[in-house]
Amino acid sequence: MSLINEVKKENRPYEKFIEIGPEALSDEELLAIIIRTGTKDLTSVEVAGEVLSRSRSILGINSLSIEELMKCRGIGKVKAIEIKAVAELSKRISKMRFPITKDFSSAYNIANHYMEDLRFLKTEHLIMVMLNTKYMFIGDKILSIGTVNASIASPREAFISALQKDAVYIVLIHNHPSGDPTPSDEDINTTKRMSKAGKLLGINLLDHIIIGDNEYKSLKQMGIL
Repeated sequence: MSLINEVKKENRPYEKFIEIGPEALSDEELLAIIIRTGTKDLTSVEVAGEVLSRSRSILGINSLSIEELMKCRGIGKVKAIEIKAVAELSKRISKMRFPITKDFSSAYNIANHYMEDLRFLKTEHLIMVMLNTKYMFIGDKILSIGTVNASIASPREAFISALQKDAVYIVLIHNHPSGDPTPSDEDINTTKRMSKAGKLLGINLLDHIIIGDNEYKSLKQMGIL
């Protein structure tokens, strides 16, 4: 009989990790290693299963608050914080695949750089990305939090920041909490308003990118901009 079958059920994720490697572990088993211990009635794997049931997937953990995690049996405040810390590290690791010095003339590069920051947010965040003459990142700024529309996304506030950074180009990017990145009428109106204002100041709006659940839409690629 193998060592894996001899050990207590509670410790099997650790043994499998050592004997076979992390790729062989399920999401529940990997999360159980972070959780470490279970309860009187549940193993750490079963506690992990409850967490994943509440989040609906391993990716959904990012959208759970500490308070929501603590509603799972076996998850106290310390374990909830540890889980959120690992989730944040995973976001940052994913983001590092698209370094900030990358050419940001590509909607794909911009979307992937911001994807993990925006896809799990429960409210819309509109961000202005500022670029130099070589389409390299020189700064970004949150323009609004909430529904994106022409009254919230003020061109005056946006372009003051762009001028201060000596930006030559800007890109708008925002998320749709529904997960569907299809642009709304408000998104299109805001895009046209910002583009018109930018042309007057000599700062071109290159694109408006909408982030959904691991997918995006580029208004430029759609022919709207």
